[in-house]
Amino acid sequence: MSMKLVDEMQQVQMCIELIEMGARLQVLQTETDLSRGRLLKLYKEVRGNSPSKGMLPFSADWFMTWMPNIHSSLFYNIYSKLLGFLEFERMETLIKSYRLYTEQMTLDDIEPVLSLTRAWTMVRFFENDLLDVCSCTVCGCKFVVHAHEPKKIYICGICHPPSRAGKPLKVNKKSEDA
Repeated sequence: MSMKLVDEMQQVQMCIELIEMGARLQVLQTETDLSRGRLLKLYKEVRGNSPSKGMLPFSADWFMTWMPNIHSSLFYNIYSKLLGFLEFERMETLIKSYRLYTEQMTLDDIEPVLSLTRAWTMVRFFENDLLDVCSCTVCGCKFVVHAHEPKKIYICGICHPPSRAGKPLKVNKKSEDA
């Protein structure tokens, strides 16, 4: 059964936005009814090259490490607020949330740590009850955590950063002189 022309046009427009934001082909295949061949042509037209190959990130543990957790938590707080207050579709909310996240990083002159594909993966982890949010007992902000871990006393990575967080790597003096 073929899809309606308007529905197809909306899906193509969404794919263009996602491709421009760095989405992987697997994200497009999962979120649209467009054929793989059509998505490949669209990707090549928008990006000027073929999509990268390989598996998508699949571990929830990546979101628990220090810097990714801070960025993931920022993104997910934006996403959940937009999802709760506005009547957007899930993917429209993801796109708007990711734009807000990257705009904030640009304003603060910070390189975004979270790619669109990782943000999409994280949202799916929340939907499948692999991730949850927990309030820090020190600052009260909400952070991404594993869904089934104890949450009574949680201190975030901002209130209690790891010992090496933010410290530059030491340069070997001998190799610097060579």
